[in-house]
Amino acid sequence: MKKGNANARCPRADIGGQAVLDGVMMKSPDAVAVAVRRPNGDIVVKREPYVSPAKKHKWMGWPFIRGSVSMVQMLGLGMRVLEDSMKMSGEEEEEPSKFEKWLAKKLGKSVDKVVMGTAIVLAVAMSVGLFVLLPNLVIKLFPDTPKDSASWTLLLKNLVSGLVRTLLLIGYIALVGQVPDMKKTFQYHGSEHKTVFCHEHDLPLTPQNARQFSRLHPRCGTSFLLLTFILSILFYSVIDVLVWKLTGFNLGNHYLWRVLSRLILLPCVAGISYEILKGVAHAETPLTRALRWPGLQMQRLTTREPSDSQLEVAIASMNAALHGLPEGEKTEEGWIVLHKEEEKTEEE
Repeated sequence: MKKGNANARCPRADIGGQAVLDGVMMKSPDAVAVAVRRPNGDIVVKREPYVSPAKKHKWMGWPFIRGSVSMVQMLGLGMRVLEDSMKMSGEEEEEPSKFEKWLAKKLGKSVDKVVMGTAIVLAVAMSVGLFVLLPNLVIKLFPDTPKDSASWTLLLKNLVSGLVRTLLLIGYIALVGQVPDMKKTFQYHGSEHKTVFCHEHDLPLTPQNARQFSRLHPRCGTSFLLLTFILSILFYSVIDVLVWKLTGFNLGNHYLWRVLSRLILLPCVAGISYEILKGVAHAETPLTRALRWPGLQMQRLTTREPSDSQLEVAIASMNAALHGLPEGEKTEEGWIVLHKEEEKTEEE
């Protein structure tokens, strides 16, 4: 069979996934599964039911709203499965700091929840600082302009700040990719994509079958992130000009407005980006291939070619998400341990 094409159309329901610590999470329409490779070579698998937000609240599945809902949900789910993977790996966790213990006592929460909450707060703060506060400082480089050319100046400011934001994203990912642990995580990211492709092409889930496919997938979160960054340039330019035309105030020149409007309107940009990504991921035209290309190239930074051992972990996660937990030794937590000699990689 020929090497898998990253632009191939997907005949099955979309299966999503995420690389975690020493493993992979897969999400099917009704379940979330996590598989982790322990230092001794065993694979530990966890599975739990999943109910789509759209099934709980119909409006959450509406176009342009479902993208924002998906973004928030995946952020929460992503942090949770990262915490799960740390526990499943069997490695000893670092001793909590005195501050974390004190904070846990004051809040009445477990130390694990406090540590994870602190990590989320720090991550959000860093993201806002790096991708919102810093890029919008660019307005201070532009002198005041006549009123009749303000629209073009706003567009130029947003173009430059958008380019700065995108370059910061690329630089950040490239820098993080040099950390040894992240290189391994990016390999698991590649194994997730190859396994999803193998499933979408109706092939038995084996490392041999999955290996032939591309590690670049059109529905990857990396593509979604880059598309959101690029689309935001046009979206915020339109908003700034509309506000100026309707109110007479050129708020696009004010740093505080730029920061607050970007944060408040982020769900709108995410919703539009989500619809575009879904559209181009399943269509085969010169235009959709061109629109997919930047995101696929970005994935060259966030994925690496996986080993067969890593593909086995992704396959174990996929099988669990689709068919339920496999037979095997069960831990106190209810996880299944697949010993190295007992691993099953073929789809039933």
